[in-house]
Amino acid sequence: MKIRKNDTVLVIAGRDKGKKGKVRLAYPKDERLLIEGINLIKRHTRARGTVRQAGIIEREEPIHVSNVMLLCSRCNHPTRIGFRYLQDGRKTRICRSCGEVID
Repeated sequence: MKIRKNDTVLVIAGRDKGKKGKVRLAYPKDERLLIEGINLIKRHTRARGTVRQAGIIEREEPIHVSNVMLLCSRCNHPTRIGFRYLQDGRKTRICRSCGEVID
């Protein structure tokens, strides 16, 4: 998966289309991302002793990686991600529009 934790992304599909957020968690096996303030749901919960409070709790749900695009820190545009090997042999991510190294 090309998008990682702490990347800033733009939602390009779904009810939160056009919103920006920071990736909190990545689930590469499921190809999903948990993004701050995106894909909020309301969960009705029952009290379980003193551990959890009853009521309606709003929380974030994971969103599929195909519905987001990475925002380049240099050109500040949503972009596709490419890979390039540096002189020292390390593999890094690059912005496809401006060529800037993302890592």
